[in-house]
Amino acid sequence: MAKDKAKEEAKGAEEPPKKKGKLPLILGILLLLGGAGGGAAWYFTRSAGDHAEHQKEEKSVPPVFVTLETFTVNLQPDGGGDHYLQVGIDLKVADQAVVDLVKLHMPEIRNSMLLLLSSKSAEQIASLEGKKALSAEIQEQVNKPLNVKEAGKGVTGVYFTSFVIQ
Repeated sequence: MAKDKAKEEAKGAEEPPKKKGKLPLILGILLLLGGAGGGAAWYFTRSAGDHAEHQKEEKSVPPVFVTLETFTVNLQPDGGGDHYLQVGIDLKVADQAVVDLVKLHMPEIRNSMLLLLSSKSAEQIASLEGKKALSAEIQEQVNKPLNVKEAGKGVTGVYFTSFVIQ
C-alpha cells in the first residue's frame, strides 16, 4: 500500500496544473479586440455620417450669383496723376428672391456703387487689404436699398471678376 500511495502522489505531481489561467487571458483579449473594433466602427460611421450630412447641406442650397455690368470710374487724384478704375463685380445672394430685389433696385445700386468707387484713390484700393475693404463697403451699400437687417440675408458676398486700375 505504501507503494500505491507513492504512485498516486507521483501521478498527482506529474499531472499538469489545471488551465484556469488561460481562460481569463483569452476573455480579456477578446474583450479588448471587441472594444477596439466597436470604437473603430463608431468613429468611421460617425465621420461618414457627418460628411454625408455636410454634402446634403451643400447640395440643398446651391449658390446664387448676380452679375453686375462693368463699372468704369475716374478715381480721386493721389498725386500721381489721373487714374481710372474698371471693375467687374458678381454678387453672391441668399436666394432667388434677392436676385429679383437686386434687379428691382438696380438704378439705386448702380448709383451708390458709382459714388463709392469714384470716391476712392488708386492708392487706397491697390493693395489686397484695400480690395477687401472695398468689397465689404460694396456689400454694405448694396444691402441698404434692399432693406436687409439680418446677417445671411440679401447680398452675402462680393466678388471681383476683373479689376483694372490705370
